[in-house]
Amino acid sequence: MNKVMATPEEAVFDIGDGASIAVGGFGMCGIPTVLIGALMASTASQLTVVSNNCGTDTFGLGPLLLQHRIARVIASYVGENEEFARQYLAGELEVELTPQGSLAERMRAGGCGIPAFFTLAGVGTMVADGGMPLRYGKDGSVEKASIAKEQRSFGDKDYVLEHAITTDFALVRAFIADDVGNAIFHESARNFNPLCAMAGAITIVEAETIVPAGTLDADRVHLPGVFVNRVVAVPAGTEKPIEKLTLTPSSTEAL
Repeated sequence: MNKVMATPEEAVFDIGDGASIAVGGFGMCGIPTVLIGALMASTASQLTVVSNNCGTDTFGLGPLLLQHRIARVIASYVGENEEFARQYLAGELEVELTPQGSLAERMRAGGCGIPAFFTLAGVGTMVADGGMPLRYGKDGSVEKASIAKEQRSFGDKDYVLEHAITTDFALVRAFIADDVGNAIFHESARNFNPLCAMAGAITIVEAETIVPAGTLDADRVHLPGVFVNRVVAVPAGTEKPIEKLTLTPSSTEAL
C-alpha cells in the first residue's frame, strides 16, 4: 500500500489537542522539522511530547514550546533550550526527566509490546526513589513530584522498574524511504528516530528521498515499513543547521 502523502499538513491532519507524540532527533540532528512545521500551522495544543530533548529556542520543538502548545515533556535533558528550562522552572511545563538509555529502551519496549523492564539506571537516585520535580509552582516550590518506582534485586544488584512508552503519534526524519514506509537513516541521524517510530500508534516519516517499493536493499533498512503509516517528502533546500560548529584552524590561522 502506497503510504506517501501529498503534503506535510495532510500527514498531520489528525493530530489534535492533548495528543501524545514521540519525536525523533538528538539536539539538532535528525529532527523532523517539516512535520513539526506542519504541526505549527495547525491548532493542536496541550501536547505531550516524548523526545530526547526539545531542540533549541528557534529550531525543532522549540517554536511549539514558545507558543505554549506543549503541556508535558518526557525527555533526557533540557540541553540548549533556554525557553524549555524557563518554562519548567516557572511552573508552565511538566517535565519527566529520564535517563537517556532508559528513555530509548522504554520506547523500544513499547514498540515490541513489552510493558516494563528492570534496569540499573537510576538506582539510588530520585529516578528510582521518587521526589524528582515534575512540575514547579509559580513560587518555585515543587507542585508535583515523581513517585517511587518498584525495585527488585537480581543476584547481588538492585534494579528499578521502568514502564514502556507508547504514543498516539510519532514524527521521524529519514534519509531515504520507499513508498510503503521502509526507511534508512543517515549515520548519527539514526539516533532516536527508529525507536520513536516503533512507539507511535500512527507513525509519520518525512524523508529526504522517496523511492518505489522494492528499490531499497533490505539489509540497509533500519526501520521496517510495518511500523510506518504515512510518508511525506522533505522539500529540497530544507534547512539542516549545525548545533555547534567546530572547525580545525587553517594553516594560515595556526601561524
